[in-house]
Amino acid sequence: MKIGIIGAGNIGGNLTRRLTALGHEVAVANSRGPETLTALAEETGATPVTVARAAQGAEIVVVTVPFKNVPDLPEGLFDGAAPGFAVIDTGNYYPRERDGRIAGVEDEGLTESRWTERQLGHPVIKAFNGTYAQDILDRHRPAGAADRIALPVAGDDEAAKKAVRGLIEELGFDTVDAGGLDDSWRQQPATPVYGLREGVEGVTRALAEASPVRPEAFRG
Repeated sequence: MKIGIIGAGNIGGNLTRRLTALGHEVAVANSRGPETLTALAEETGATPVTVARAAQGAEIVVVTVPFKNVPDLPEGLFDGAAPGFAVIDTGNYYPRERDGRIAGVEDEGLTESRWTERQLGHPVIKAFNGTYAQDILDRHRPAGAADRIALPVAGDDEAAKKAVRGLIEELGFDTVDAGGLDDSWRQQPATPVYGLREGVEGVTRALAEASPVRPEAFRG
């Protein structure tokens, strides 16, 4: 599969490592330019590209940039992507630590990924947002393993969600359908499932226990 990764931080970098190891063709980009990704490219065999070219031909595009920077991504970002491509949003809103106040979330009550979807102009699937980056490298397990952990996946496009869940399962994790994007508050920061290292049953239970009230520490 051809995969574009926009953002080469902890999550983006480790997804690049694992996906190339599984034989996928990965193009990776960051805000500083492809020349800064030489080491990652040499390590993994991924192709460093500009952000504007990261989605070229991609069947899945991973957007893993700071929440506040999503509106700064170039117009036409997905021009040239493969037909029926899926977009994974790994982002989280941290108003006090990093992002400042985002009116769409605070005043309109949008879930974080719904806001991101509006900025991108394309449906997104929310996944990996509560996953420890190191777990992508260290915690993958074969299907059926007793200690295989599960990740929640939310989104409205069922075909895209199916593709993303399939990729996550190939990476070595089970998945739990967390509903549509308007339900994705269940996996935002400070919810029971955020950072949870449990299997399908534990993740399902944690999603059900979530509260729609945004904690004070995560309000701008």
